[in-house]
Amino acid sequence: MTDFIIRTMSRDELNWAIDMAANEGWNPGLHDADSFYSQDPDGYLIGLLGDKIIGCISAVSYEGTFGFIGFYIIHPDYRGKGYGIQLWKAAMKRLEGHLIGLDGVFEQQDNYRKSDFTFQYSNIRFEHRNTRNIENIGTVFPETGSRVINPIGTEDISSITAYEHNMFPTKRRNFLTHWLNMPDSFTFAMRKDENICGYGVIRPCRTGYKIGPLFADSYEVADLIFQRLCSEVETNTQIYIDVPEVNEHAMGLASSYGMEKVFGTARMYTGEAPQLGLDKIFGVTTFELG
Repeated sequence: MTDFIIRTMSRDELNWAIDMAANEGWNPGLHDADSFYSQDPDGYLIGLLGDKIIGCISAVSYEGTFGFIGFYIIHPDYRGKGYGIQLWKAAMKRLEGHLIGLDGVFEQQDNYRKSDFTFQYSNIRFEHRNTRNIENIGTVFPETGSRVINPIGTEDISSITAYEHNMFPTKRRNFLTHWLNMPDSFTFAMRKDENICGYGVIRPCRTGYKIGPLFADSYEVADLIFQRLCSEVETNTQIYIDVPEVNEHAMGLASSYGMEKVFGTARMYTGEAPQLGLDKIFGVTTFELG
């Protein structure tokens, strides 16, 4: 392992990591890379033997205080040889001094505990076959006041960033500026009396579409935004959403549409877990960046 080199990825090399994630069955979005890279260009590491990439990991920093680890993958031909732990140590060193989170596969929890990660809750990925085309969602609902669903524009970034202040550990304006403007994706926010009460994103993935995030003040708002997002994609299209299992209303929403569980992850943190409004998180943004 003397010729094993770890260094920061280039933007093009991040495509290799995303391809590896796809091979692992994580179903990344078709246009995720630019948003990921924009948040922290130095937060992606690769491991090389000579000039051959054999592994990767991300250690993305938000405002120098919160970090998230993802893309922890070693090529199958090189597993069990000690390369992975070297990448892990490099990622942890990069995020030294941060509160760190991750979404890990359940069977790796014991290994993460060795690095002082503590389990907080599970996130469950659900799959839905979009069998109906829902139209004309987004009209005014006079019985509850002036409430509308509209597409999110560039001018809404500040209000969206402010809205999710207790649904993510730090502000992430730079990330959202890119995430809300991905090609071929759809973004909607619901407002009541001009104040945001929920928003969501649906984007194309290697298979079907994925909703994330879906943040809302109530089940009813989440349901309407969910319907509006689903109405933008063709019928008989697979739709995925990652739901915090501790949010009973979010689990109920998935159940109400007959969605099926695909797999789950363990959300773990070092130190004291952030106090998030989990009752408003109906869909996680992404397992890779939190």
